[in-house]
Formats: sequence, C-alpha cells, structure tokens
Amino acid sequence: MVALAAGRHVLLEGPPGTGKSTLLRAIADEAEVDLAFVEGNAELTPARLIGHHDPALVLDRGYTADTWVDGPMLDAMRGGGLLYLEELNRIPEETLNLLITALAEGEVHVPRLGRVRAAPAFRLVAAMNPFDAVGTARVGQAVYDRMCRIAIGYQDEDAERQIVERVTTIGGEQARLAVALTRLTRDHADIRMGSSVRGAVDFVLLLRGLNELRGLGSSSDRATVLDAAHAAVSGRIRVEDGCDRRPEDLITDLVDRLLAETDEEPDRGKGRPAEPPADGGFGRILENDEARAAVDAAASRTLGRATLARNHQAFTAVSPAVGEVDEEALADLFADDPDEALALLADAATATDPALRRAARRLAARLIVRLAGEERACDRGVRRMVAAVGELGDLDVERSLERAGGHRPRRREDVVVRRWQAPRRSICLLVDRSGSMRGEAVARAALAAAAVVLAARDRVSCSVVAFARDAIVLLPHGGTRPPSAIVEDLFDLRGRGTTDLALALRAARLQLARAPGSGERTAMLLSDCEATAGGDPFPVACGLNRLHVLGPSSAPSALAAGRALAAHGSGRFEAADTVDALTRAVNRLLA
Repeated sequence: MVALAAGRHVLLEGPPGTGKSTLLRAIADEAEVDLAFVEGNAELTPARLIGHHDPALVLDRGYTADTWVDGPMLDAMRGGGLLYLEELNRIPEETLNLLITALAEGEVHVPRLGRVRAAPAFRLVAAMNPFDAVGTARVGQAVYDRMCRIAIGYQDEDAERQIVERVTTIGGEQARLAVALTRLTRDHADIRMGSSVRGAVDFVLLLRGLNELRGLGSSSDRATVLDAAHAAVSGRIRVEDGCDRRPEDLITDLVDRLLAETDEEPDRGKGRPAEPPADGGFGRILENDEARAAVDAAASRTLGRATLARNHQAFTAVSPAVGEVDEEALADLFADDPDEALALLADAATATDPALRRAARRLAARLIVRLAGEERACDRGVRRMVAAVGELGDLDVERSLERAGGHRPRRREDVVVRRWQAPRRSICLLVDRSGSMRGEAVARAALAAAAVVLAARDRVSCSVVAFARDAIVLLPHGGTRPPSAIVEDLFDLRGRGTTDLALALRAARLQLARAPGSGERTAMLLSDCEATAGGDPFPVACGLNRLHVLGPSSAPSALAAGRALAAHGSGRFEAADTVDALTRAVNRLLA
C-alpha cells in the first residue's frame, strides 16, 4: 500500500496459494479504486492488452479514435485504476515490452491512435510464481528495473489453520491434520513444489463429504483420510526429477506419519493402550524405562540343568559340570548342526546356574554377531539423481536462477547442484517372542536382530521391537545399542505369552514415523503370523510402506498366514526355518 501510494508499480512474487490476488483485491477495495484483472498467458497479445480498432467500424469510418476499443490496460490508464497482471512470466516478450514505457513514462504510443497518457492514480501490479519453470519465460531486466518487488511466502501454521477454518467452517483435528499435511509437502526431499493452503481447504471439504457418504460421522478411518488426501493434494505437488515414487505414495507416507503422531501420547515413554487382546487385557507399546523393566522381569524366569538336559541331547557334553562350558564340544556341535548349537546356547543363556548363564550369553552373543556380520548385505540398490543445495555436484543452472529470483546466485545456499544419491532406508524389525518362539526360534530371532543392527550404517537406520501380548521396544529409531545387548534381551524375553500382530505392526508404524528423511520405510516381521490376541493385522499391514515376513515355521498354516500378511503389506515372504535360510533371507531383504 505504501509503494502504490508513493507512485510505484509493484511485482508480487510467490508460490500459488499465498494470497496475492486476495491481497490486491482487498487493497483495491480499501482504496476504492477500480481493478482491471488480466490473466497472463501465451495468448495475451498486445492487441488484447491495450486494445484494437473495431474491424466493422474501420470499414465504415477508417482508422479514427471513434473506431478504437480500449483494452484493460488503457482502461486502467485512462481511469486511474489498478491494472493487475496475473502470471507475468507467462506473457510473451512482445507484450511485456509494451509495459516498459507505461511503467517509466506513464504513457503508451498506439499506432493510428497516438499517445495515451495515464491518469496520476494509475498503477500496475503484476504477480508471478518464480518457481514454476513449465510454460514460462524469463522476465527482462528492463521490466524488473521499473517495479518494486515484494516476495510473498506461505503463511505460518496458525494463519493457514484460520484460513481453512474460515473457508470450510470446519476446525479442530481435521483442520490441523490438513494444514500439517500440506506444510509437510513443502519440506519433503522428494517433492520439488509442495501444496498451498488450497490443498488443505479441499482436503477438509472432501473428508467431510466422504465421512457423510460412508456414515462415519466426525471420525474418519485411515482409508477415508487417504482418499481425501490423494484427491486434494497429490495433484498439487511436483515430484523431483529422478524420484521413482508416485505423488500418491509420498502423500500416503506423510498421512501415515501424521496419523502415527496423533496416536502417540505426549510422553512417549509411557505405555500406550492398544486394542484389547483375546484374553480381555490390553496390550501396550513399552519404551524406555518400561521396556527395561519388562526385560528385567522376564529375566527372572530361568531353566534348571535337568530341563536343559531334557531339551537338548548334547547338553551334558557341552556343559559337563555346573558352571562349565566345553567350547570344543560346542564347536563340534556347531559344525554338525548349527541350529541345535544355537538353540542350546539360547536356552543355556537363561540357565538357573549363574556361571553357565554368563558363559552361554557371552558365547552366544559372540557367535550370533559373528554370523550376522559374515554375510552382511552389500551396498547394492538403486541410486537416483537428486537436487541438493550447498554441496558438491553438477551445477543446475535453472534451479539456481530460480532460487536467486532470476539473478546470478551470490550466496552458497542459492547454488543448486545435481548428484547421484542412494536413498536412505529405515527398517523396523519385529520379533515374535510369544509361546511359539522357543529354542531354535529364539536363536534365529537374535541372529536376525544382530544382522539388522549391523546393517545400520550410512544407508539404513533401524529399530527393534519384541512382541507378544505387549510390544517392547528394544532399540528405538534414532537410538544406538550394541548388537550383543539386544541379543541378550531377546534371550530374556524368550517364548512366552500370546501373539498380538496388530499391536506389533502399530509399534512398527510409530517407530518408522520417527525415521529421519524421506527414504523407504520397511517393517521386517519374524513370526509364524498366527495371531492369538488383538485385532485384525491386515488393515494395519496395509498402512505400512512395505512389510516383509520371515517365517520361522514350516507348518502349512504358518506359511499360508505369513504369505497372506506379506501380500497385504506389499512385501515378500521368506522362509527362515534354519539358521542358514534366515541368514540368506535377511541379507536379501537388506540388500
């Protein structure tokens, strides 16, 4: 308003949906001046902007002032109003050149009509999106030099929420979710241009309509939220060149992340109630101190020597006396039958005999970590070209100019390069510790955990969750623990309780929602997949980016259940009924 009052012409720069047109109309109403609106596009010729001679009248009277028809630009100049040019960078260069004299001298020269001077109150306001490179042309410096440039960015979160509530008359959680979703699209590494607040408005309106259509009232299920988000937002984003994911996939990731955050309580260390399992109790997701207490409580259950000898024929050879372990006998057993050797060590790690328990834990952890590291997954995979700021790579001239507003970049943060980058993956390993997971199954679970933790290098971040009736987070996403410590925890949590698969998958969703960046998020489930508690796991599996299943049982019912669950999670089923098969399966999935 100050620029217009001072007699200056103004260029408003900003992405779509930041309120440029709304702002100008409000200013025109406040100043009580006429506003001539012109849509900028490739079809805006000089004649359409300034006017033309009426052909029928020219035939009758010739080229005179009476046969001339003013265009919107001359209307605004003669009447002293505001001329608003939308999408300035889409206007052809020959049409833009007409503006130069009008901006500098306040007049234009029209062939066969003469000079037309602008009234003192005439102002030109142009608007453009500097980040859109499709169907646009670079605005010449002569035009830039005659206008005051005002950059308009997105509103803050509170303002966007107020906009959504005023337009839709809907507030609360739906408005919060819609605004949060559109704001996340603007900072996503795989999204070049995010959605404006218009996407949030449409999202809320569609969600309300779908809720009414499906009889859901004011509460929405995940499928309905995704339907509304895909329709309202996926068409408003532009995916980075080289990204092999669809807009719908990226929107699904962001919606699941927001829904996972909604499910969490403010104190993440507290156990969160889930659906009631079959026995009438409630399964919980335990983290931090509660997870440690659950492991310590489970460690109080031990096995006597008589039980160990009854379960394993080679026990007396491996442990001939109280507190002793014959490592040569163990090595021979491992050479003949590695599955039995690991199963024996897993059971001995919970022995009532303290010396035997310590020795078995030390040997088992060392052996399992060594096995997990011997065939660690290689760095195969797909690399893609990405845009980066302030890093080494090939200069991207177009994007660098866009960030610098059409000028030569002067700052390091304005220089955009393109380089090859491997996507960072996030993996949550879910280990079944219910009553069906005993002996060899416990050893294989520990081996899988060690392999995943060892793979957590530059390209993989991981978390580990053991579950039965409760889900116990042994390694939270973003945390660090040695593989041997997680192996020992799994020994303590061995085979006890019911199997709540739905709770486990929700725990994976919560962990993966905390993963940094925007790479692939995968859950890896080691279980016979025969749920005995909780709700239906299939809908929860559909909510994960990808769910792979490692099947430790060769029973036909377990194989069928595992394959069905992996299919619902868009993942693969891998048989893992031996140590050798498990090692190969884990490395295939990690690679």
